[in-house]
Amino acid sequence: MASDECQDVGKSSWPELLGTKGEEAAATIERENPNVDAEIVLEGSFVLPVILCNKVRVWVDTNGIVTRVPVIG
Repeated sequence: MASDECQDVGKSSWPELLGTKGEEAAATIERENPNVDAEIVLEGSFVLPVILCNKVRVWVDTNGIVTRVPVIG
């Protein structure tokens, strides 16, 4: 679920991308919502727990497959 802090930012969740290739998912996210930047992150990586309304983390496994539903924040 996208953060309640991020409102009126356009499309905020991409459940249809779960299980797809990370690079394709990132491109789709940026095409469908030009207000955000998609960042591919390898599962297990440390990221700061910061809510950014212009960022979508695309979590992928070692094969580059999306493992979590991408959401804004």
